[in-house]
Amino acid sequence: MSSPRLSLAHITKRYPAVVANDAVSLTVQPGEIHAVLGENGAGKSTLMKIIYGAVKPDAGEMRFNGEVVHIRNPQEARRLGISMVFQHFSLFDTLSVAENVWLGLDKHFSLAEVTQRITDTASQYGLDIDPQRLVHTLSVGEMQRVEIIRALLTNPQLLILDEPTSVLTPQAVEKLFVVLRQLASEGRSILYISHKLHEIRALCTACTVMRAGRVTGVCDPRQETNASLSQLMIGSLPPELNVRTHQPGAEVLTVRDLRLTADDPFGVDLKGVDLQVRAGEVVGIAGVSGNGQRELLFALSGEDRRAPHDSIALAGQSVGRWSPDQRRAHGLHFVPEERLGRGAVPSLSLAQNLLLTRHEAVASTGWLKVLGWLNLKTLQAQAEAIMARYQVKAGGPDAAARSLSGGNLQKFLMGREIEAAPKLLIVSQPTWGVDVGASAQIRAALLALRDAGCAVLVVSEELDELLELSDRLHVIAHGELSPALSREEASVSRIGAWMSGLWKTPAAAQQEVAHVAS
Repeated sequence: MSSPRLSLAHITKRYPAVVANDAVSLTVQPGEIHAVLGENGAGKSTLMKIIYGAVKPDAGEMRFNGEVVHIRNPQEARRLGISMVFQHFSLFDTLSVAENVWLGLDKHFSLAEVTQRITDTASQYGLDIDPQRLVHTLSVGEMQRVEIIRALLTNPQLLILDEPTSVLTPQAVEKLFVVLRQLASEGRSILYISHKLHEIRALCTACTVMRAGRVTGVCDPRQETNASLSQLMIGSLPPELNVRTHQPGAEVLTVRDLRLTADDPFGVDLKGVDLQVRAGEVVGIAGVSGNGQRELLFALSGEDRRAPHDSIALAGQSVGRWSPDQRRAHGLHFVPEERLGRGAVPSLSLAQNLLLTRHEAVASTGWLKVLGWLNLKTLQAQAEAIMARYQVKAGGPDAAARSLSGGNLQKFLMGREIEAAPKLLIVSQPTWGVDVGASAQIRAALLALRDAGCAVLVVSEELDELLELSDRLHVIAHGELSPALSREEASVSRIGAWMSGLWKTPAAAQQEVAHVAS
């Protein structure tokens, strides 16, 4: 029998506050699509960085094709035959596809040679892409093709994919799976990191489950159910989401004919957006990233105040030129997609980060208010309460935001805004990169907020999430917003078709939906 492609034995990595990997062992065979599954903070990312040479382990042994290896950096990993496609793309918008790929390869290839190799590889694997196109003109799915082609041109024997479908339409996911199965059939090995259990069951042939830095099980996901995988991952079944019909109240958010030219040269213009969100309902907005979501959210949150004043209203009051603070004072709270930098200040503690949107700890009267004095005990108590309620794993309320895993920071930010009892909550990607248990908890909290009378607007690329949460659903494409669909009218195939803008002509939309379904 041939040697395993990759073999890890007792890999251990310690940090001052946590043991990220505790004697982790893992084996990946040639031609295997191997999932690594675990809740947030389980140690998956650290393990992948060790394999790719970005982090050095404290103990343990790594073998590649039967030989003991000590990988010092990603360049050595690529020379050895290991490539990685990260969740967040690293492409230069102003350069062409060929130029971006060329930057990541050995310089003994000319640009012309790289261009030809891109064309040949794209044709071989069905990854349609024009090497001469500038990256800023590409869709998100096309950008991912560029990242995969760049990885394939290093001729990898092991390809690591981190949350590869988080920004793709259902149709693009199916195309990606075809490519990955073809790569596996050639004997290449794939390590696949995802929180989407149905994808792992459909694609992967083996699965290693991690919890709290340790391996808790190895299985064939094709023989498992979503429930059994969840139990392996979090030690219990996730709570069932209690979705019930709810009679909405008065309009809280009203957007009328919002037209806004993008202030970013690679942004998307908003073109006559009409939107209403009522008290006691969840309205979802689906769409492929880069179709105007960023511009719409900036206009709604007050970060972009160029919109006509009467194009955005809160409870009937025009707020188009209001600042974020003014809108927050009238009950609008916002959770951005970018956790660090916009959602939280990386160097500040969790307690201090509460002050970005919560001011209860500021003295309310007298000179203390004028001087901006803070009640630190109030801040810490609030942070501890949020951590307890949303099961945030951190070193206490004084832990720096940057010390948390992405999923745990997301739970804290969601809790910060939900616990403020908003009248309108706008959330972008509420469960992006969050494990199945935490996802269920966040979704249940959003529905509870709706049932308490809050208006909730959710922008997400997770169609299953939107279909589960939303009372009504829109699709955004090329800066335009589709008509609303009720939960009963919406389906994955229909929403997927509308992501290309095919709602304007009913006949065309119906043909596309029929084509997708077939």
